[in-house]
Amino acid sequence: MSTLLDGTALAREVRQQLTRRVAALPGTPGLAVLVVAGNAASQVYVRNKIRACEEVGVHSQLFELPAATSELELRHHIERMNAQPEIHGILVQLPLPKHIAAQNAIDAIDPRKDVDGLHSHNLGALLAGHPQILPCTAAGVMALVKASGTEPWGLNAVVVGASNVVGKPTALLLLQSGATVTLCNSKTRDLAAATRQADILVAAVGKANLVTASMVKPGAVVIDVGINRTPDGRLAGDVDYKGVAAIASHITPVPGGVGPMTVAMLVSNTVAAAERAMRLTS
Repeated sequence: MSTLLDGTALAREVRQQLTRRVAALPGTPGLAVLVVAGNAASQVYVRNKIRACEEVGVHSQLFELPAATSELELRHHIERMNAQPEIHGILVQLPLPKHIAAQNAIDAIDPRKDVDGLHSHNLGALLAGHPQILPCTAAGVMALVKASGTEPWGLNAVVVGASNVVGKPTALLLLQSGATVTLCNSKTRDLAAATRQADILVAAVGKANLVTASMVKPGAVVIDVGINRTPDGRLAGDVDYKGVAAIASHITPVPGGVGPMTVAMLVSNTVAAAERAMRLTS
């Protein structure tokens, strides 16, 4: 039976460390959160992020914009936040309405305030091997791998899902940690053959229970990024938890695994941005 990787407990430890770092600052870190007609899921995520910020002493400002907000109007809001020195981090909550190109909105953020780590500048720095602000979910995945006691160096790592938000950044971080990485996508012909080679398996595709026990190498570390709503209303990850937990060495639950760590990494990025800004202005 596998060991549970408790993201909720690990995130609590991260927030405790961040509280001490915030207390040592000469001012208060500030985070601006912009939401365009948030759906129910987005509203939950935003509340969790704001609550986590408040817990460590980060001041957050929430800007809720109507669904009819244009891309230009959103960019103007972002530019105002860019110009405010008391705002150290800016988060544009995804997903955005279809008439707004998400990457255009993210790239309007000052890269130094891009606490989601998804600005093209920050993604490029990660690709170049000189990461500055890490994408939150990918950073959370790596923290959970570390918590398992597993050293990626020399191991086979497989990431299922090739999005710019999770899959690609996670694959890059694993690669930079010395793992041999396979990045799978919807066109991968024999997914099971690939995943069975993984010492570290990250599932981030958004399809409930896609990864079954027969697709997992015994003793693998399994990180489930997916969060899906089943027809009966339950939350499920991309991994069949019950079946895979019987053979994996470590596994994350859904909920309570990667989600809390994503939020913790957002707060961590905000505190780090504030530290850099205050150091430059002191």
